[in-house]
Amino acid sequence: MRLLNFRRSAFACSALIKPKQLYLARACIRGAQTSTTNWAKSTQEFPTEADVVVIGGGSIGCSTAYHLSKLTKGNIVLLEKDKLTSGTTWHTAGLLWKLWAHDTMIELVDHTRELMTKTLKEETGMETGWVPTGGMFTAANKERLDEYQVMSTLGQVYGIESYVLSPEESLKVHPLLNVDDLYGTLYSPLDGTMDPAGTCTTYTKAAAKYGAKVFEGCEILGLQVEENDMGTRQIKSVTTDLGTIKTSKVVNCTGVWAPYIGKMAGVRVPQVAYKHAYVVTEIIDGIKTCPNVRDHDGSVYLKRQGDTIQIGGYEPNPIPWEKVEKNFAFGLFDLDWDVFGQHIEAACNRIPQILHTGIRTTVCGPESFTPDGHPLMGEAPEVRGFYHGSAFNSGGMLLGGGAGRELAHWVINGRPQLDMFSMDIRRFPTNLVNEKTWLKERSHETYAKHYSIAFHHDQPLGGRNQRADPLHQELLNRGCFYEERHGWERPAYFPGAFQDLNFPVKKYDYYGNYGNDKHRNYEYNEKLKEDYCFDFPGEVHRQIARECLTCRTSGAIFNTSYMGKLFLSGPGATDVARHLFSRDVTKRTNKCTYTLMLNRKGGVEADLVVATMKDANGEPVYYMTVGGATTEYCKAHVNKVMQDYNVSCKMEDKTDEMGIISVQGPNSRLLMKSILDSDPKVIDKMKFSTWKNITIAGCPVTLMRISFVGELGFELHCSNKHLLQVYKHLRENADSFGFCDSGYRAMESMSSEIGFHHWPHTIRSDDSVFESGLDHLCDLDDQDSIFVGKKNLLETRESLPKKKLAVFTLNDQVQLSGHEAIWRNGKPVGYIRSAVYAFALGKSIAYGYIARDGSGVNNEYISNAEYAIKRMGVMHTANVHLVGPFDPKFKRMMGKYDEAEQEQLLELLRSKYENGKPVEVQKQEYSFAQKT
Repeated sequence: MRLLNFRRSAFACSALIKPKQLYLARACIRGAQTSTTNWAKSTQEFPTEADVVVIGGGSIGCSTAYHLSKLTKGNIVLLEKDKLTSGTTWHTAGLLWKLWAHDTMIELVDHTRELMTKTLKEETGMETGWVPTGGMFTAANKERLDEYQVMSTLGQVYGIESYVLSPEESLKVHPLLNVDDLYGTLYSPLDGTMDPAGTCTTYTKAAAKYGAKVFEGCEILGLQVEENDMGTRQIKSVTTDLGTIKTSKVVNCTGVWAPYIGKMAGVRVPQVAYKHAYVVTEIIDGIKTCPNVRDHDGSVYLKRQGDTIQIGGYEPNPIPWEKVEKNFAFGLFDLDWDVFGQHIEAACNRIPQILHTGIRTTVCGPESFTPDGHPLMGEAPEVRGFYHGSAFNSGGMLLGGGAGRELAHWVINGRPQLDMFSMDIRRFPTNLVNEKTWLKERSHETYAKHYSIAFHHDQPLGGRNQRADPLHQELLNRGCFYEERHGWERPAYFPGAFQDLNFPVKKYDYYGNYGNDKHRNYEYNEKLKEDYCFDFPGEVHRQIARECLTCRTSGAIFNTSYMGKLFLSGPGATDVARHLFSRDVTKRTNKCTYTLMLNRKGGVEADLVVATMKDANGEPVYYMTVGGATTEYCKAHVNKVMQDYNVSCKMEDKTDEMGIISVQGPNSRLLMKSILDSDPKVIDKMKFSTWKNITIAGCPVTLMRISFVGELGFELHCSNKHLLQVYKHLRENADSFGFCDSGYRAMESMSSEIGFHHWPHTIRSDDSVFESGLDHLCDLDDQDSIFVGKKNLLETRESLPKKKLAVFTLNDQVQLSGHEAIWRNGKPVGYIRSAVYAFALGKSIAYGYIARDGSGVNNEYISNAEYAIKRMGVMHTANVHLVGPFDPKFKRMMGKYDEAEQEQLLELLRSKYENGKPVEVQKQEYSFAQKT
């Protein structure tokens, strides 16, 4: 009843005070920008051409213009329809948190903070409005504090000060906090708050110092796009109500309004606008010295704002802005208390004094959200010169500095400095970005789960069953648990294989919101929850072990149809291939070549297999199989290389038309011989990394002898119309050779054991081949080779790389998932990029780069040291390896098996996993008040 009374009084208070407060807020923002507007219009003529035009004067647009002008000193123009910050930036909370669970996020935010606290002040003589507050994350359970420990441990690699506090210790930092229901907290003293007006004003003043021109009150009327002889669509000019600017590069930083600008260029912008709100309380005694708080379990944040508190959060039933109004400068919506009320309840629980305090101001404005909760950045695959810089999921202020810097490098140098794949527009399949149901469901779920624990193997429930191959239902009936990647339903593992169970993904129920009935007895969701931990996930772990060890001792069948399948053919195909691939596949007739695609700096853009074939006329065809989640990324890279070098060929994407079945294991040759329509000796004669056209059950199949798990194996590539028939024929004989069905969870484990790479984890676009140890995949000494990146590699091959990839194994039985800290001789030197449990080794295995300040890294430096992996604040002694420790000479892929080793693996399977005996887990214990 007290809470109900509070809500009523708060609403009444809001209704009385809000108009005045909003008027003052708007006047304040506009007043801060008056000087910008005056000099922009009174001293500058509207340009007729520009090197780059940035559209949108919010945090991202102003930062991008600043970084572009600083980087190039060129002709950079920023256009804003109304006033700077008038879109979504003006009503942002402006919170900045230094600790994140991903290295890219940490580096982006760190650059923003450096700009706020130092750089912009030095360059302009003005204050940005930065307020140092410190930040505290509260944990109501062990799993949440585990998540915070992941953030804290990664932060240590970057020198970020933080403390894990007990509930009692937390009160000393924040005396107003209710700690009765807390497990602990994470305190980060260097967090703070940013001011939208001050930030954007200093961005634009610094940009002007480097030559940029800023124009407010300039409406975009159209974007002109032309198509050249190669069929490439390219930005040519921007038409505004003040005139036309000729330019080849446009950056769309218009936030919620980005789809309008995208449509002008024929570019799709996959984002959804929601009404996002916060309220500001009356004065609360004692709050002025307290840190900002994120109560993720309550889905609420509590920002110190002078001697008041700003309360906001992410509700499970956000209100979409169905029709985004074009003219909405400094616009707000009426606050829906039925939706927002849950945040008040959570806030009152965390800081009880709020219960006795009125509301001074309410703010409900538009924010844009994406299907995966990450921003939209990078060059659009549809139009050269059109760059995305929108949909920051309410994080535009804290990411603005770093994102603007990376966008500037993207535009000027063709690629960002950091690994930005998680934000790159090319991470989405082009056939889904305009699919309204997928976009609506996925964006809602990412909003509703914004503060949920980020478990490593969590899966979305919305936007599912969009892309499925012909084996989908068959494998579902055989007990497959599916995971979603790039819109595809791909097999994760087979928990129902021995239990006659299946786990269908049901139609999205919006978690019971918007009048939808919440699913009851949802088998898929219940099985998914078994992965909701930071230790070994029980039966999930044991089932993956069964699949791995069965593959190693007998064999396994994998459906890898989600892999991207691209064909290069026609005139120019050979020239394109010679530029694209680091090994000259044009000289390798009838071969399957594992190779790389590089950028100009020698960074790895993709690792892939290229099969060199011929068409009916004897002309060369190059068949590329690439990672499924990177298909659009790879296609865009191929097109970019063709355009940059003015060579062209026909590129066909047959991902949706073809399927792939992978047969792996010591008995794979026997199984293949048993199902072949022709002479089974064909299988015996096939050498590793070759391909052959065969028939199975009357179906034409391209058979390749390759492996991704380090076993004797084959891949069967065929048309989707034959895929199910081929699979069923395989299954008829598979049991007699001990084969099981298996999924990507087992494949990831086995490929890591053997030392294979995973893009974009162990290798990324910001890793050179010397750093990742893949220079043997580059024809550097072939004088005829002309692949992209060769020039840079030749110039740097004699210098030691600044970082180098190493492999680590732990004897302690703890689960690793990535981003743990690497310690060398007692000092942090890097972090884990990729980690799994290696079942054949009986221990966790991890890959990470070792860096060395001021010097290069070689194998001797890596080997001659003692290592530990810091996981959630606890050190675990690690063994270091230069290559994958299981079968480092790849004998098993060549069909050479040791009987004693096979017997040991079989005994391990029988004794430890077939009978369901759990792995012994080392439990995490916390020592509070630890400085990390």
